[in-house]
Amino acid sequence: LAERTNLAGVRHILLVLSGKGGVGKSTLSTELALALRDAGKRVGILDVDLCGPSIPRMLRVQDSAVHQCDSGWVPVFVGQDKAIALMSIGFLLERPDDAVVWRGPKKNALIKQFVTDVAWGDLDFLIVDTPPGTSDEHISTVEALRPYPLLGAILVTTPQ
Repeated sequence: LAERTNLAGVRHILLVLSGKGGVGKSTLSTELALALRDAGKRVGILDVDLCGPSIPRMLRVQDSAVHQCDSGWVPVFVGQDKAIALMSIGFLLERPDDAVVWRGPKKNALIKQFVTDVAWGDLDFLIVDTPPGTSDEHISTVEALRPYPLLGAILVTTPQ
């Protein structure tokens, strides 16, 4: 039941993916969120790049912390208008530059928890910034999001 309620207010989910690192997924996710916010939309970003969570720094909220509420984690709200909600492992680390060295099952469990246990509220768009490559994290993310209406995916590529 909790799985249904935390994403119940999210109208569209958009995955941002790539086959390799360093192509600008996090930059694109951040810029897209800012553009949608500027267009009057309510936006969330779910940063599932567990080994390199860069979005908190891009949005200048890397020193923020997440809190618990009755329905799970409360995301960090960005900017004076608080129009972008953000959840990232970067908020759960002791130091933002700490490396995350986990095996697949622990990563997969955290991704599932991010999908089911974050109190997003009402959002027009939830942008999911994924890690580079085609790893277990992508399969876990898609599996966890399967019950929900996805808008689609953006595949970020480079000319080479």
